[in-house]
Amino acid sequence: MKEETESFPILHIDDQGASRIENAVVGEFSLTIYLNDQELATLLCSPTDLKYLAAGFLLSEGLIQGKGDIKRILVDADKGAVRVEAHGHDGYSSETSLKRLITSGGGRGFSVCDVPDAKTRVASEIQISPGEVFALMDEFVQRSELYLATGGVHSAALCDSTSILFFAEDIGRHNAIDKVFGRCALEDIPTTDRVVLTSGRISSEILLKVAKRNIPVIISKSAPTNLAVRLAGDLGMTLIGFVRGRSMNAYTNDWRIVTDGE
Repeated sequence: MKEETESFPILHIDDQGASRIENAVVGEFSLTIYLNDQELATLLCSPTDLKYLAAGFLLSEGLIQGKGDIKRILVDADKGAVRVEAHGHDGYSSETSLKRLITSGGGRGFSVCDVPDAKTRVASEIQISPGEVFALMDEFVQRSELYLATGGVHSAALCDSTSILFFAEDIGRHNAIDKVFGRCALEDIPTTDRVVLTSGRISSEILLKVAKRNIPVIISKSAPTNLAVRLAGDLGMTLIGFVRGRSMNAYTNDWRIVTDGE
């Protein structure tokens, strides 16, 4: 199994001068996912929580509906492979309706997500205050020791309005969220009326991953895209971005944000 970080000798330069130091660099791992013995996809990821990542990826792509579809998951980290055996599925076929795309992360990937078909509104009366948003983000940014050491990973978390329930990180922002949802699926953790935190840009595919889990609120310290904002509005989701210190932007469905007394 590869390590999460590797140290390299570097030349560090700042206004005090130049010095040679050891620097921790985040690890990059190639993981191939097989569904019923058929090669499905190869992900570049961090070498942790590979079972959750595989389950979350299949869930996000609509290839499984939940834990009940999975017979077993076999992780072979030494070979960089996860083999998933699922009920009633013949695996990925080029004859299916899967759509290949260039993801906004810059890598070639694929998604079965058909945006019009994904427009099921998220119905939830959950509310959250600005103070709760700021407190969650403060805890979130301090949770990742790997980010603090390397600056090279994204993070995601499932929360209620006052606490982080669990946390995942990966070199890919999509992967981090898939790890969260994979854990939810495999450990029977409900996502209704929850909140998702992410460190990365909220693009349309990130928003739709969250919407499919019936989660009403997504929060990021980064920015959304215009399509993500439009989709969040259509889907009834509250999208909050640029959470920095005691400042944030609420882009859609801000009726869930309780500002009295703040």
